[in-house]
Amino acid sequence: MSSQPTTFPRIATQDDWERAREALLVKEKAATRAQDALAAERRRLPMVPVEGDYRFTGPEGEVSLLDLFQGRRQLIVYCAMLEPGATPCQGCSMVMDNIGDNLVHVRARDTTFVFTSPAPQAEIRALQTRMGWDAPWYTDHDRRFADAFGAGTCFALNVFIRDDDQRLYRTYFTNNRGVELFDTNFRLLDLTPYGRQETWEDSPEGWPQTAPYEWWRMHDEY
Repeated sequence: MSSQPTTFPRIATQDDWERAREALLVKEKAATRAQDALAAERRRLPMVPVEGDYRFTGPEGEVSLLDLFQGRRQLIVYCAMLEPGATPCQGCSMVMDNIGDNLVHVRARDTTFVFTSPAPQAEIRALQTRMGWDAPWYTDHDRRFADAFGAGTCFALNVFIRDDDQRLYRTYFTNNRGVELFDTNFRLLDLTPYGRQETWEDSPEGWPQTAPYEWWRMHDEY
């Protein structure tokens, strides 16, 4: 239970609030159009052929990068931070809480989404069972795929496409805050007066804030 806050937004009349909201709406619409323009530019990025044979282990055994497509045209791969025997990454787990149990709408657009990590399948399946996730999650042995495609020991996202001859191409990459688009928790908190309540945010004097990362928990640990 949170403590009673000591600082609130200023109080306004309904008319004043409407004028302030409409002024903000102009900026929100501009940001939406800017995001649309970025997405259009992203769709026009060139693609790079995938060289090498990347192998993974999943519930069905050993599979290739092509197998991860599951017959679909496009593939999104999220490299999550789960090392063998390690404590799960709370940030990556927040992503999985958002998209780890229902990808049917993504698949309806000829796109497969999978997670990869260096952890063995037994540890991955145990965590999925604990947290209620069922998205495809594969073992990236010795972090070979993560090292080749920009994740290393951290987290990152890559997008691929295949042609009719089963040749694979990398089309997009992002990491760090670039993967926040998967986390609706942040989107929801950004709508509130106090925001994410982290010290890096530009907030009015007296707003509640704590250091980033420290407040996150696995969802069964709150």
